[in-house]
Amino acid sequence: MWARRARAGLRGWGGVAAMAAVCALALAFVLLLPLTQSRVADDAQTGGQGVAEGVHARAEDCKDPQKQTLSPSAADGPTIEAIKNRTGARRKLIVGVDQNSYRWGYRDPNNEGAQLEGFDIDLAHRIAADLLGDPDAVQFKAIPTDQRIPAIQDGRVDMVVRTMTISCARIGEVAFSAPYFRTGQQVLAPKSSAITGYDGSLAGKRICTAAGSTAYTTLEEDRRTGRLPASADISTTVPNQLDCLVRLQLGEVDAVVTDGALAASQAAQDPTVELKGKAFTTEFYGVAMKKDADDLVRRVNQTLVDYGRNGWQTSYDTWLSATLGKDSTASKPPAPQYLRTS
Repeated sequence: MWARRARAGLRGWGGVAAMAAVCALALAFVLLLPLTQSRVADDAQTGGQGVAEGVHARAEDCKDPQKQTLSPSAADGPTIEAIKNRTGARRKLIVGVDQNSYRWGYRDPNNEGAQLEGFDIDLAHRIAADLLGDPDAVQFKAIPTDQRIPAIQDGRVDMVVRTMTISCARIGEVAFSAPYFRTGQQVLAPKSSAITGYDGSLAGKRICTAAGSTAYTTLEEDRRTGRLPASADISTTVPNQLDCLVRLQLGEVDAVVTDGALAASQAAQDPTVELKGKAFTTEFYGVAMKKDADDLVRRVNQTLVDYGRNGWQTSYDTWLSATLGKDSTASKPPAPQYLRTS
């Protein structure tokens, strides 16, 4: 793997505070980070599997949103050509990422230079390698959770690789790749808490979520339908998921609801908290792009086919096995289906 492997573990409140401080400073700037570490890309392959006929789904009649994507292709098109035609230092893939999700996209302040690293960062490098022939030809832009879709629509980034769940609502606004990771919503709370999971123990509790997240949408709907106790307070939302952990540590909220993959990483940072109960949804992360960037969507799907064969497991072992377990079976996405045709 190309990323620096030596690191001191981030544990407890001190680790979180250190990383949060770095994040606060860095978020004041737009990150333009041409990474200089060299690595060798795997030979590109063509073709895919699970291709099926279908139509471009509308959000209002969406079913199985993770299947609403285009079949893989290594062909260039107008979107890819525009990226390749950038000159000089600007000839880079511009990717929206997180910089404070431990093990996904984060800066380890204990490492020299505190360069971005993690599971999502590895994938971004691989896409750049396939598109531009250079895994370092990436400009990373740190974006908050609630700015992922606007950043794509406004053209600030070419794509977002940031633990972004594919959902019916979102496919009405952006285009997604096939899934590259499986997870589900879970509850994170102090070990000493009486909260037992996503159940009646959340009655009267203050719950934190990231603004614009699928977690908040789920809580809102479940409280309306009665699955979540009506007395649960879901008014606390934050720009970035890590902020929820800080609120929890400060006693400002009683629980956090987020993707289990992220919650496990937060529990690894702070040994006083833990996941409560099992995941209560099934969700899939995808790479998000502009709705009309069909050629880019197809190329990313081609990259994911190749990456699934050679790269995904190595990245999982490096970044996520310590928090999610050595067996990656539950985290692997299903065989892709490409139901979108236009």
